[in-house]
Amino acid sequence: MCASHATVRRMSEAQAKPTHSSIRIIHEEHASLAAMLRSSLMMVQRGPQDQPERFFDVMRAMLFYMDEFPERLHHTKESELLFPTVAARSMAAREVVGQLNHEHAVAESKVREMQHLLLAWELLGDSRRERFELALKAYVDFYLQHMQLEETVVLAQALQVLDDGDWKSLNSAFSVQGNPLTGKYPREPLYDRLFTRITMHAPAPIGLGP
Repeated sequence: MCASHATVRRMSEAQAKPTHSSIRIIHEEHASLAAMLRSSLMMVQRGPQDQPERFFDVMRAMLFYMDEFPERLHHTKESELLFPTVAARSMAAREVVGQLNHEHAVAESKVREMQHLLLAWELLGDSRRERFELALKAYVDFYLQHMQLEETVVLAQALQVLDDGDWKSLNSAFSVQGNPLTGKYPREPLYDRLFTRITMHAPAPIGLGP
């Protein structure tokens, strides 16, 4: 293999396995969010069965997680730190960043709508189940596509255009607040009850329940 080909291969391997802690954190948080989303679908497909109180309790906790962590912590780091830094240096990412920021705002309203639809199902019975199922399925599809766009465009561009100073700032900022469901960062005591409720009763891959 000639030297130029070896250099290209090393560059490709470095991009495929980024060493920046901020990038690793985003991938880990995306993985835990995807697991939560898929587990919520599994919960709904299984349904309340003979434990409706536990079912709705776990579903409320899942929806609260989708609101509390992505919307208030994960998205904030992306929209306020990563996105503007990448957009300032990459024309290719600028339009996508605008779309992703809009989707962050839309996602919050979608979660609030699902919380209302879940309450309607719980209080008014199975006549409201289908509306919740359809809304949840649409949200899961939307959010998985959203995360894929972040990874394939914004993160890919970040690896190409950001310099050492950018990465130092981003890595420091992203390491301050972790996602408790990744299991790799200290949990805030405030969220321990939520964490325990989900993991003990939700199905795999996010929880330990049946």
